[in-house]
Formats: sequence, C-alpha cells, structure tokens
Amino acid sequence: MKRYIRNSIILAGFIVLGSLNSCKKSFLDQKPYTSLNVADAITNEKDMLAALNGTYSSLRSALVAFGGASVASTTTNSFARNIPVIGDLAADNVFVSARNSGRYLTFGAYTWTQAATEYRDIWANLYTTILKANNIINSPLAQSVTTDQYKGEAYAVRALCYFELAQFYARPYTDSPTSPGVPLVLTFDYTLKPKRNTVGEVYTQIIADLDKAYTMAVAYRGSGYLSKYAARGLEAKVALFKGDYPTALTYAEDVIKNSGFNLLAAGNVVNYWAATAPQSATKNETLFEVVSDNVLNLGTDELAYMYSQDGYGDLLCAPELYNLYRATDVRKSLIKAGARSNAENPAYIVTKFKSVTDDRDDKKVIRVSDVYLIAAEAAKGNNNEPLALTYLNTLVAQRDPGLVYASAGSQLLEDILVERRKELAFEGDRLHTLNRLKRAITRSNVFPTAALNIPYADFRRIGPIPQTETNNNPNITQNPGYN
Repeated sequence: MKRYIRNSIILAGFIVLGSLNSCKKSFLDQKPYTSLNVADAITNEKDMLAALNGTYSSLRSALVAFGGASVASTTTNSFARNIPVIGDLAADNVFVSARNSGRYLTFGAYTWTQAATEYRDIWANLYTTILKANNIINSPLAQSVTTDQYKGEAYAVRALCYFELAQFYARPYTDSPTSPGVPLVLTFDYTLKPKRNTVGEVYTQIIADLDKAYTMAVAYRGSGYLSKYAARGLEAKVALFKGDYPTALTYAEDVIKNSGFNLLAAGNVVNYWAATAPQSATKNETLFEVVSDNVLNLGTDELAYMYSQDGYGDLLCAPELYNLYRATDVRKSLIKAGARSNAENPAYIVTKFKSVTDDRDDKKVIRVSDVYLIAAEAAKGNNNEPLALTYLNTLVAQRDPGLVYASAGSQLLEDILVERRKELAFEGDRLHTLNRLKRAITRSNVFPTAALNIPYADFRRIGPIPQTETNNNPNITQNPGYN
C-alpha cells in the first residue's frame, strides 16, 4: 500500500478515526496522526473521490474511540437510526411498545440524561463526517470541473451535519439566534478544544456552505449523493427553520420549477417505500438519501429493525397520528392495524421501512414532497395564501385525491402542519418542527403517564452536550438542565 492516513481529531472527549484508503494494519501499527498532514492524503481526483465516498459512508456510521486512543472504539450511529428515531419518538408520532427490546425507553419517558449514548453517538458521528468533509474542502488539489463537484458535495455534507447538530443540541433560531449553538470546526486541528458558536453563526456557515454546493455540485450522480438541487432543497428548509419565509419560498420554488425532479405520484407511493436501491438516472422524489446496502449497513442497528415486526418491532405509530389519515389516503397503507402478542391490540404497525436483511432501506433526508410543504408554509408566512393552497393541494392530490383544502388564516397553517406530519412521519422531522414553532408536545396515553405533555420550555426539548465532550473540553458549556 503506497499511501494511507488515519484521520483523527480530538473534539474534545473522543478521537475520531477514519480511513481515506482501507488499511489492514491495526491502529497502533500506523503512523500517529501528528506525523502527516491530512491534506497530503488527497493528491489526485481519485483520492478525492475515495475520500468523498468515505464521507458519505460516515453519515451512516463511523468508528470513534471515546475518551482517548487507549479506550476501545465503537461504531456510532446517526442517520442509520438515531436521527430518524429520536425525531419522532421524542415528539408524539411513535411510542415504544409494551413488549420491547429495551432500546430508546428514556426517549418515550423523557428521562434521558447527559450520559445518553444516543446523543453521544449523533454528536461524535456528525463531527467525524465534518472532519472528513473538511479534508476534501481544504485540499489544495488543483481546481477542475471534477474537484469542484466533489468539493461542492463535501460542502453540502458539512452543511447537513451542522444543520442536524443545530437542531439536536441548540434552541431553534426562531427562539434566539444569539443563544449557544455548536462548535464550528472548519479545519483540521487535533489540539482543538472549541467553544460553542452562536446559533446564528452556525446558520450563517450552513447557508454559506449550501451556496457553494449549489454552484459547484452541478452534476446529478444519483440520490445517494448531494447535488445542486439537493443543496437548494436543504437550504429552503434551513431558511424555513430560520423563519425566513421569502428565502424559503424562493429556494423551494427553484427546486420545484427548475430541478427536473418529479413529485411522488399516488400510484407510486407504496412501491417507492418498498424499494431499497437508490435512484441513479431518474429524478423521482428523492433529492438525497443516506444509503445502506447489502454490504455496507449496520445490521440490527438499522432503522427498519425498530419498526418491522421481523426485527425488534418496538416502535408503533401513535393512535392520534394514525387517525389523521383518511381511509382514502394512500399513506395509510404504510401503517398496518394489527396486534402485538402480549402487548398492544390494536397496534398500528409502521410498514414504511421493511428491509431488515440484505439490502437495507435508505434513509430519506430531503424529498420533493418536503419541498412542496416548505413552499406552502413559506408562502403562508409570506402572506400569499392562494399560493400556499396551491402547493399544499398539489401534494395532497397525490396522497388523498378526495381531499382539497380551502382554508385561510391560522387554519391554513394548521392544515399545512398536519400534512407535514402525515407526509414526513417516521422520517425524523416532527420534533424539530415542533421546536422551531415553539409548540408543546401533547401525547396520548400510550406514552408513559409522566411524559404526556412536554412544554417547549422543558430542557429536554434539546439534547445534552455529550459527557465525553464536557469532561474533556473546558471551553464548552452544557445545555441548561443537564448539569
């Protein structure tokens, strides 16, 4: 093997480990991370592509040694399961069955602590991915159409990671842009012990990265890669989360009118969710998804295992969500009214994710349907209710053709939010939507009694800065309530 590098960064309580090129030697047999400039590992376009592929892979999972190199490493999980699960379970869409495998119980009960491994893993995983994206972005390789494409995709990956970090570990921009966000790490520095940037500073960086991706990542390489209009769709969502309705509408309409992506039609909904392979040439619905295939997957730690009755089957649809779907709504066919032996009867079983063996389900990150909902809410926020109804009803016509909204004022906003809840259920959106709107979480009695009503002021509406980080980084502050 001619060249290798072990990417490492202390941020600050863990060491992130990742390889740009595969190496069969043990970590202890390799050069220490201080002996080689990380940029030296990328010396040509082939190296950069290999690095980029590794960056995408780490969105699913990454190897991290917590507390230092002498501590055994573990595989962290973000988009493969933790991000979509917590986004629904810590809100009101799903609950943990009475007969369960013991996973995510504290999220149903709202009793997690600073030591929560799920929040630790999301943090570590996303910063691992950011490090890998930084290596590509900061590479001195000569500019070309190809390097622009790869760097543009890396900018989009970094923006996505920071957006997720901001949603999980900081109060929303709509609450206070000057409140503590997350540390911005844009270069490689293994000595770094960063402070938290403000929420506003984090959003400014996210938008700058997505602007670069929009102009650089112009080629569409399939739904498993971030491209020009995937970046624009994400930026529309970021603008919505800022409460910047004019920008959110402009960017959403750019995707709808100019991307060439098609809105998922009613007749294709069931087959769309049954498919496990990412799109290649076709531009149908999925702007970007995190791919797990029959080789590169987390096995029983994949999302489908939490919902499928062929897996753990722990997570069930809350009755109030199930009852929002009319009998004529094609999305209702993705939830089966059945029973769990020695547990819930009826049990509303989610069948949106089916594959627990071989080629696993890919996790949708941004879809055209989401962009239509962004356009509708942004148009409403921009005082253009006719346009809001147009975008809302265009989507609904492909889900429940007999339903046509004609509402106005506050009811129109509620209708948009109900359709957002129905369309993006089980994809991790719900908690963050309720947070940005500063709304209480109101649950039915299928949840633990002590966790039926969670006001926006509850400190657990955002996660803790992981204990591994606060123990080792004297410059970082913890979120209130977790000390």
